[in-house]
Amino acid sequence: MSPQLSVVGTGVIGNGWIARALAQGWDVVAFDPAAGAEARTRAFVDNAWESLTRLGLAEGADPARLTFVDNLEAVVEGADLIQENVPERLELKREILARLDAVAAPETIIGSSTSGFKPSDLQQDCTRTPGRVIVAHPFNPVYLLPLVELVGGSVTVPAEIDTARDLYQTLAMRPLVVRREIEGHIADRLMEALWREALHLVNDGVATTEEIDAAVVYGCGLRWSLMGTFLTFHLAGGDQGMRHMLEQFGPALKLPWTRLEAPALTDELIDRVVKGCEFQAAGRPVAELDRRRDDFLVELLALVQKYWPEAEGLEGRI
Repeated sequence: MSPQLSVVGTGVIGNGWIARALAQGWDVVAFDPAAGAEARTRAFVDNAWESLTRLGLAEGADPARLTFVDNLEAVVEGADLIQENVPERLELKREILARLDAVAAPETIIGSSTSGFKPSDLQQDCTRTPGRVIVAHPFNPVYLLPLVELVGGSVTVPAEIDTARDLYQTLAMRPLVVRREIEGHIADRLMEALWREALHLVNDGVATTEEIDAAVVYGCGLRWSLMGTFLTFHLAGGDQGMRHMLEQFGPALKLPWTRLEAPALTDELIDRVVKGCEFQAAGRPVAELDRRRDDFLVELLALVQKYWPEAEGLEGRI
């Protein structure tokens, strides 16, 4: 019997989880009280299915394995994994997670897609098995990008994280277990730093949104597809690696190369950013840009997977 993913909340992230699970041959049961939610989800899956097919479908993968139900009790019945994706409001998430904890089988992991909240805060109102309520933070598009950050709370035990890791690996994801709780986890904190600097560059008239994106797309972003910041800088040190890099470029950390405090979101700055992004979109609707992004990612994933650690025989690495 195939495993079942139960999804609560079917916005962009929830629908991404649904498409990924269906592509991996899972059964999916979803709940979202919003009007038209089921139709939007099925259209989302249809739009993503071409990319998922090119990437490679698991045996039994079929969009028809998606079922919508009309209440929380029904959505958790038979679940092997539950994924919560309601709007990013702490009070709402705590309410929904507490209700899920009260009705789901006690051994079932409940992952929250929150991008910023700490799991101990999310667990506060859970009274049955609060430790199994964890952060399981993915990246858009969830059906293609494999990273999921797993964070346990104050009452989470290692066995619950181990179970979660195994489940998300079954969904063809690459779980990154965050060693301790922190707002924003790891990846979003890194992206937030870049985002704040980018806003300053626009606000100060240094560059347009298109020029800033070009700096990433044609430069550091290409390297980041294979290796992150630390290994990139390790190579920058030449034969002596990171030690020489730090000796040579370490003093630059004292120079005014960054302004991490975000600028005020004035109407003028908002207009610059919005107009810049609309210029970049060139009249293309978001759905068209989604497909263009997906086509790129499918081809890129086929390439970079040839260079991931396991392809070099480095098993057990992220």
